[in-house]
Amino acid sequence: MNSEIKRATGLLVIEVVNSNANGDPDRESDPRQRPNGIGEISPVSFKRKLRDLLEDHDSAFYQSLPEVYVKNSEHYCVLESRGRDRKSIQNEMSKDIKSFDQKNFLESTFVKKYWDARVFGNTFLEEGANKGFIKTGVVQFGVGTSISPVNIIRHTNTNKAGVQEGKNAGMAPLAFRIVEHGVYCMPFFVNPNFAAKTGCTQEDIDLLKLLIPKAYDLNRSAIRADVRIRHAWYIEHLNALGSCPDYLLLEALTPKRIGDMTIASTTWADYEDKTALPEELKAKVSSVTDLMLV
Repeated sequence: MNSEIKRATGLLVIEVVNSNANGDPDRESDPRQRPNGIGEISPVSFKRKLRDLLEDHDSAFYQSLPEVYVKNSEHYCVLESRGRDRKSIQNEMSKDIKSFDQKNFLESTFVKKYWDARVFGNTFLEEGANKGFIKTGVVQFGVGTSISPVNIIRHTNTNKAGVQEGKNAGMAPLAFRIVEHGVYCMPFFVNPNFAAKTGCTQEDIDLLKLLIPKAYDLNRSAIRADVRIRHAWYIEHLNALGSCPDYLLLEALTPKRIGDMTIASTTWADYEDKTALPEELKAKVSSVTDLMLV
């Protein structure tokens, strides 16, 4: 099942313009930021965008996908769904399984139904005592960090229609919290070594590659109005074990800040863009693709 999946290294170059790409609940939904001013986008936040895109099978996006996904939508459901019924999911885990071994588990309703469990893994099964095999997934996203510190702007929101009894207007002090400008790099990794344990297929990975470019474009909100994926690099290795160190590929495609790196940027022009791998690294991999241009 895992023979067709190639090892891959990915890098998302994300530009945030007057938006909050990922609020921090521990800091009143301020854009995530480290003590040194560097901004963050969590892997959970980005994967949520992918899940939300996939979950609505009636959407224009889903209906535009290749026929294999549209006709077999029952195999591309989302486990990490809001309001899920845990008891029914546990039933799906063991349905039609007489002996709970790896082979039978891969034929279970659970594995065949949930795309995100096959791709990202899950720890849901560990709660059912000692049964279950999926723990870590084939695809892992890392933390997205900004190249330069980010400047956070906070404004008060007003509401002409009052939200409190007896008032005809309302205010939410400092509720509008955005990053003025930032360029973030988020790595991700495709490891076929785990495919046989999660049931992940090449079709699952191909779907991931279709979801990534639309993650922000089709998930805009008032506070996240302008988040742009400048590049979505997808680099396939020559073999399943990896033909080039990941860090060399990531460093080679990370934009370079022009000028003072200790202050926040204000425009994309503050960076030197990277549009290709150096020839010496290109020779060590099978292919280099920018998913934004496919």
